[in-house]
Amino acid sequence: MNKVKQNWLVVGIILLALILDQASKVYVKTHFELGETVDVFSWFKIRFLENNGMAFGIEWFDKLFLTLFRLVTVGVLAWYMHIMINKQKVRTGYLVSVAMVVAGALGNIIDCVFYGKIWGEADWFYGRVVDMLYFPLITNAQGECVFFQPVFNIADSFITVAVLLIIIFYRKDLDQSLEQIFPKKKSNK
Repeated sequence: MNKVKQNWLVVGIILLALILDQASKVYVKTHFELGETVDVFSWFKIRFLENNGMAFGIEWFDKLFLTLFRLVTVGVLAWYMHIMINKQKVRTGYLVSVAMVVAGALGNIIDCVFYGKIWGEADWFYGRVVDMLYFPLITNAQGECVFFQPVFNIADSFITVAVLLIIIFYRKDLDQSLEQIFPKKKSNK
């Protein structure tokens, strides 16, 4: 696949992911009460939560630091994709996987940067990420979830699937592309 097609593929994946992610978040934010749950199936529910931290609500860092870290990471990944496309030594599947990570990160960045101000709940860069996908796969007799409690969103799904694809299918591509960008220094013996 040539550079132009790869660029359009990356842009298309990122735009599609952002549209799906943001449409689902805006719908849930405008049609659900915080904490409300709707059963789709016994094993899949829509549960509106807002996440102030990282994945699974982990809050290790200040919110501003986390948002800025996400922005820098997306910038580095965008630069990385640009380099890979220009060198034309990358498999399309690997490029798609990296684009999915960028798209997912951008989806959550939009929440952090804009949602607080748009919804009047926080200042710029301090918004909470909207989560809604809940898969209580195993429940006990009282109906309480005992396996797979995380509530997440479409952006998180894109990131998770992409990382799994890279680990399972594209680990060698990752190693080779990093070697092209950051070649090892040869020792003088």
